[in-house]
Amino acid sequence: MLQIAEIREHKDAFAKALQKRNIDAKLMLESAITIDEKRRGLQAELDETLAQSNKISKQIGELFKSGKPQEANELKAQTGELKERSKVLSEELNKAVEELQVVLYNIPNIPQESVPAGNSDEDNEVVSEHGEVPELHAGAQPHWELVKKYDIIDFELGNKITGAGFPVYKNKGARLQRALINYFLDKNTEAGYQEMQVPHLVNEASGYGTGQLPDKEGQMYHVGNEDLYLIPTAEVPITNLYRGDLLEEADLPIAMTGYTPCFRREAGSYGSDVRGLNRLHQFDKVEILRIEHPDKSDGALDAMVVHVKGILDELKLPYRILRLCGGDLGFTSTLTYDFEIYSTAQQKWLEVSSVSNFKTFQANRLKLRFRNGKKGTELAHTLNGSALALPRILAGILENYQREDGIEIPEVLRPYCGFDKIS
Repeated sequence: MLQIAEIREHKDAFAKALQKRNIDAKLMLESAITIDEKRRGLQAELDETLAQSNKISKQIGELFKSGKPQEANELKAQTGELKERSKVLSEELNKAVEELQVVLYNIPNIPQESVPAGNSDEDNEVVSEHGEVPELHAGAQPHWELVKKYDIIDFELGNKITGAGFPVYKNKGARLQRALINYFLDKNTEAGYQEMQVPHLVNEASGYGTGQLPDKEGQMYHVGNEDLYLIPTAEVPITNLYRGDLLEEADLPIAMTGYTPCFRREAGSYGSDVRGLNRLHQFDKVEILRIEHPDKSDGALDAMVVHVKGILDELKLPYRILRLCGGDLGFTSTLTYDFEIYSTAQQKWLEVSSVSNFKTFQANRLKLRFRNGKKGTELAHTLNGSALALPRILAGILENYQREDGIEIPEVLRPYCGFDKIS
């Protein structure tokens, strides 16, 4: 959430920057400023009314002590009017605060200058490409055929017990899934990320804190009776561990990682782009998150990109790194790098990670601050990334490592799996 003080100071610059998102934000920004002016006016009038009421209350006490009850009772009538006025002002002020909050919640983050202009994922900028695309044998198959052939993932069973987009992992498929989770967590903890196990359900305040609400409300599973949400990513519960906290500068940086299942209603139903593991309603993901000093968050983002790059290098999967354009940038992000692996069997790129810097956008919602020496308190910066999302990594391994006599396991995963081939 943008800070209203910054909106007042940089309204025109913010409006211009948000054009990269293909948004004409002038009216939203002006509305926020207008409501805030009203809020400040009401706050000033309320403060003056309360101060006047307190002053008169002291005078009443002094008059009673001086034996002047008639004059004191006359002033009492004034305090009654002032109390009634302060009540009305408080109600109007609360309404203005709520109105301002609604407007601010619906303004997306400001893209950094390096974010390219564009309308969709077709306009994302390819930063670099890595690895070699393997040459597969004749008759190579996409993963949704391979999993049936080797009986390692069953989409029909998942559909039977829940519905489309909820696969059942079996036999060596389940073990490979577990191996990937453990491998990712080990790589992250070795890099200094503290492992966390967190709830898979969050309350509404947590959803607003990281920006999933109200932006992605329709994509989240809602448990109505309890007013809770199934998490779309571990980013939500882990970042909210520090909601409302005032940290010391020496506490920074805070680096965390966690494995969770993720739940999203957005999965489609038709076409090759949603077949098999390409898009699911429930999937596993290992996340990395950082809370950083504002002066160091840009460098931290670069380090996170290098970290994810190292994991994909060890898996020996062909991949590329993209800088997302304004039209494809997430609501809360100021800069995002996507990692895509190449599926030789499908002949397409599959997104496996997004690494983003949110600057103060989430911290302002979370009221996450730190003491910054003589400057007083300051909003921290938050960052997060997938390290990594499992379904498409698994699909990429199955398709790129397939041989005529089975599916080889990447060398780095063999100690975790306990086997080197699926056949």
